[in-house]
Amino acid sequence: QVQLVESGGGLVQTGDSLRLSCAASGLSFSRRAMGWFRQAPGKEREFVAAINWNGGTTYYADSVKGRVTISRDNAKNTVYLQMNSLKPEDTAVYYCAADRTFYGGARTTETLYDYWGQGTQVTVSS
Repeated sequence: QVQLVESGGGLVQTGDSLRLSCAASGLSFSRRAMGWFRQAPGKEREFVAAINWNGGTTYYADSVKGRVTISRDNAKNTVYLQMNSLKPEDTAVYYCAADRTFYGGARTTETLYDYWGQGTQVTVSS
């Protein structure tokens, strides 16, 4: 059974940092690209960051570039999202997702991901 379990969200202040984790099981994690997406209240889900299957390529949304780093540990079947200099507009539910194919690149398109976690809430107060 495929499982993606996010953790690390919480309530922080503007300028703080958070590290989100996503532990994967049941889906050959080391062979799949991974992505982070987020959904703010009343808005559509949007791409945040992605990493290819071996960690060699990453891609970021312009809104988070320079403040966010995606990384992975294939030995631990875990992908991370380090978020620094958080802003109130970063407030959202953050989801990790696994690529539907093996050995893919860092993908930004939501429909290319087949497996999703339940999300973790990040709230940034001003």
